Amino acid sequence: MRASSAYINELMQHPSKVFEQQVTYWGKALQNFIEAQEALASGKLAAPDVEDDTNDPRFRHELWNSHPFFNYIKRQYLNTAEATRKAIDAVEGLSDKDRERIEFFTGQIVDMMAPTNFLATNPEALTRAVETEGASLVKGLENLVADIEENRGDLLVTLADKQAFKVGENLATTPGEVVFRNRMFELIQYTPTTEQVYSTPLIIFPPWINKFYVMDLKEKNSLIKWIVDQGFTLFVVSWVNPDESYADVGMDNYVEEGYLTAINEVKKITGQKKVNVTGYCIAGTTLSLTLGLMEKRGDKSVRSATFFTTLTDFSNQGEVGVFLDEDFVGGIEREVSESGYLDKFFMSRTFSFMRSNDLIYGPAIRSYMMGEAPPAFDLLYWNGDGTNLPAKMTVEYLRGLCQGDGLAKGEFTICEEQPKLSDIKVPICAIACETDHIAAWKSSFNGIKQMGSRDKLFILAESGHIAGIINPPSKKKYGHYTSEGPVAGTPDEWKKGAQFNEGSWWPRWASWLQKRSGKKVEARQPGDSSHPALAKAPGTYVT
Repeated sequence: MRASSAYINELMQHPSKVFEQQVTYWGKALQNFIEAQEALASGKLAAPDVEDDTNDPRFRHELWNSHPFFNYIKRQYLNTAEATRKAIDAVEGLSDKDRERIEFFTGQIVDMMAPTNFLATNPEALTRAVETEGASLVKGLENLVADIEENRGDLLVTLADKQAFKVGENLATTPGEVVFRNRMFELIQYTPTTEQVYSTPLIIFPPWINKFYVMDLKEKNSLIKWIVDQGFTLFVVSWVNPDESYADVGMDNYVEEGYLTAINEVKKITGQKKVNVTGYCIAGTTLSLTLGLMEKRGDKSVRSATFFTTLTDFSNQGEVGVFLDEDFVGGIEREVSESGYLDKFFMSRTFSFMRSNDLIYGPAIRSYMMGEAPPAFDLLYWNGDGTNLPAKMTVEYLRGLCQGDGLAKGEFTICEEQPKLSDIKVPICAIACETDHIAAWKSSFNGIKQMGSRDKLFILAESGHIAGIINPPSKKKYGHYTSEGPVAGTPDEWKKGAQFNEGSWWPRWASWLQKRSGKKVEARQPGDSSHPALAKAPGTYVT
């Protein structure tokens, strides 16, 4: 409504500008039509006149460029998309937040209406249908029906072959034992692979929005195995997947029964007074709250903290901010008040729409139009293996932290305290990802900058929220930026003064962590007399 009102207002106040936009658009449309007619007559296509015409992965099939009809459809769509973007850019009187939302949801409509998404205008799907004498369409219909049945009437495309993987058999196979369990989490201690280990143990707190084994997909790209191989005693928290019985579980419970309990149990098992901790995404945000709380309580159990793609300052929410206005958050609050938890469907669907061409339309085309079976892709399998969120925790997080920016303002109450970012005094290493659409790196930088530690290392990794973190050195794929200067100024100023480094950031982090992990001791086997093995890794909560 705000977009429509602004556009009508623009029409009333500046009719010439809107008229000019329309004339330009229809002029291109007419030109495209005439050139298509000439191509039909002569068999020769005109040169493309739209930017990204040949780079758009949706239009790689040769018929988009060689066949006059499909070339016409493609160019008309790209011209329309370009005109739509320019029309939105030209609208005045919008706040930055309204403009971001309008651009995002307009982009969703533009992507949805791509000719590749319709059988009659998708030459690749039509060619496959002819080649298979219609068998691809029959198989595609079977895939469609199967997905609708699988998701109780909702249309949610299957991204990966669910029969190709089994957690604990060909995913999450790093050896270890569950050495502690309560209603919130299982604590996994991994079996050492070196004769000696650093005395200070490391605990990783993964996000409870997803399951932890994204860090242990396969041996060749397992962050968990790599950490163990570097000589660290590693513990990983595997959060429970909550149901309606967890409705009243809030952020306090995650901190007291989760973080603080895990830290105390690891201290008991290893006999150490201090531990190193790591938090990933929302678990990093909550780790910040925990560290601030521990500082106020005088608890010195943490020696250093690492943050993976973590937001603590939500004043600029990045792309995900389009889902944090009252209409969405209010809808979520009503949903969880009835069910007692936020079903994994909602989070999965939300994040998928942030990369709709990759995670919705592209897979749907391959499955429903081309009749292809879902690929045996471990990361996509994990992506579809989501978790629920407790009702109380969901509302507290969205309203108090995301909307209210309570942590950065020092106004969020956790366990009867209101910690501030400046209360975090332990040495910090923070890894953000350059193209992260969930935790924007500049917002991550601004939060780390406000923390009270004198010892900070900020690393900016190439790629996104997952690929930027799960980036083993052996792949030699994505690089990273580091700076000898302080974590200060604006994010752009920091990056301008930073140095680009080829390859993974993992070895750099390991070197930083080794200096804060004490001397070497004899390798520790999982558990002790008071912490017997309860199950083999990856445990029972992850299934």
